[in-house]
Amino acid sequence: MEADIRAAYDSAKARFDKAIVLELLSGEADRTGAFLTIHAGSGGTEACDWASMLFRMYCRWAERRGFKYEVVDLLEAEGGIKSVTIEIDGSYAYGYLRGESGVHRLVRISPFDANARRHTSFASVAILPVIDDSIDVTVKPDEIRIDTYRAGGAGGQKVNKTDSAVRITHLATGIVVTCQNERSQYKNKDVAMAVLKSRLYEHYREEKEKENAKYQAEKKEIAWGSQIRSYVFQPYTMVKDHRTKFSVGNVQAVMDGDIDPFIENLLHFRWKGGAVLASDDDDEV
Repeated sequence: MEADIRAAYDSAKARFDKAIVLELLSGEADRTGAFLTIHAGSGGTEACDWASMLFRMYCRWAERRGFKYEVVDLLEAEGGIKSVTIEIDGSYAYGYLRGESGVHRLVRISPFDANARRHTSFASVAILPVIDDSIDVTVKPDEIRIDTYRAGGAGGQKVNKTDSAVRITHLATGIVVTCQNERSQYKNKDVAMAVLKSRLYEHYREEKEKENAKYQAEKKEIAWGSQIRSYVFQPYTMVKDHRTKFSVGNVQAVMDGDIDPFIENLLHFRWKGGAVLASDDDDEV
């Protein structure tokens, strides 16, 4: 009967773990879609290539889950991407992804280095919820400034011939969002306003939580230059989350979008009351 008992246990545990994940995704905005923004760090071509690799990873993750995604804003650079914002449309997309916010570090033999030296690159990831009608974020016309300009591109037909790109500045907070993905100025304005509401929601949520000491510790952890996860390609292969200490050796699978083990481990880690703190002794990872 041992085989039957093990199978029944594994099945029950899988259902329990799934139920716990859904229970943990009970925040006000967890059910919504997400805006995901990636910024390349310092390092020129290396960092821009790393940002493009992360962009591909998250797109593959969305595809694995059957989520739709759309590029909202994209700033290309030599060797890859300087910054990109995508909207991911799927149930609980924000809840799953919110733990991805922070600095991601890449360690590899650079394909751009003729001497084949090992390089370290950084990119930051920010996750914001797509605000729907169930979440009240009011933006009055006199609180913002809207500017229009001509969208840039790679040349030829990719360069917009009209002032369709939109920049919205929230005067009180100084938050600025841009959108130039659509040819229609009105469409770009709608998308930019949706991003602005998401950023304002996150801004005011953080303001309210500043009194919480635990949150302060977490905020320090995601500061620029303090990685939450490292992706090592050489001299060995490993992806390690510095908060939960969870790691896997198949870095290629992770880069192909298999990041659910990291997401779920972090959710369970927080559920068990784990302190989300960086470890200074992980520099070699």
